[in-house]
Amino acid sequence: MTVIAWDGKTLAADKRTCSGTLIGVTTKIRRLRGHLCGVTGQLDFGEQMFAWFDAGADPEGFPQSQRDKDDWAGLVAIDLSGRILRYERTPYPLVVEQQKAAWGSGRDFALCAMVRFGVSAREAVEIASMFDCGCGNGVDELTLA
Repeated sequence: MTVIAWDGKTLAADKRTCSGTLIGVTTKIRRLRGHLCGVTGQLDFGEQMFAWFDAGADPEGFPQSQRDKDDWAGLVAIDLSGRILRYERTPYPLVVEQQKAAWGSGRDFALCAMVRFGVSAREAVEIASMFDCGCGNGVDELTLA
């Protein structure tokens, strides 16, 4: 339960975590190895993906837990040129070619807000958080230097 949005210069994410009926707050995006990175899915697996990517993203060291078809985390990594890589269940990323993109349970709301109405990534996360019950508790954002 997450929303991460990219508007071509800024990566923004909500801060909500859910454990059963308990709501918590965390940070889902960070800078690693010169990339803007964010995770969706199971947060503990997301932390594992952050660590794997920060250690160099060696295919041999890819977290085995990612191979599970039901429980895994996605990691998006955006380099200084704006190239977007999306890691899911293998160490080989999908290359995302659109200029605006969104991930997580609130992605449809965020993407529509950016593409149709021209809002920023931050505003897209705020809008998605109004409609997706798994998103909320504030917004973090990182901008390409």
